Amino acid sequence: MEKLRDHQMLPSMSRPSNPYDNATCESFLKTLKREEIYAGDYGDLGDLNRGAEEFIERYYNPRRLHSALGYRSPGEFEQEKAEARSDVASAAAIMTFLGR
Repeated sequence: MEKLRDHQMLPSMSRPSNPYDNATCESFLKTLKREEIYAGDYGDLGDLNRGAEEFIERYYNPRRLHSALGYRSPGEFEQEKAEARSDVASAAAIMTFLGR
C-alpha cells in the first residue's frame, strides 16, 4: 500500500460479489498482451515499454474499433464527445427568445 501511495495510486480491487469492477481494464490488458506483447520480440524492458506505448498511441487509441464504443476507436469516440459538447455550448451561446 505504501508503494501505491508513493505514486498517488489507489489499489484496484473488486467489490465483494461484483466481478465486473475491473472488466474494462482486464479486457484492455488481454488485448495488449495478445495483440502486442505475445506477438512482439523484445530485447529488454525498455523495448517492451516502447512497444506497448506505440501499440496504445498508434493503434489502440486511434484505430482499433471497440464494440462498447459503437464500433468506433477511442479517439473517434472522444472526438465525437468533444464535438457534441462544443455544439451544445455553441447552441447555448446563440440562443434567442421569441419576441425579443
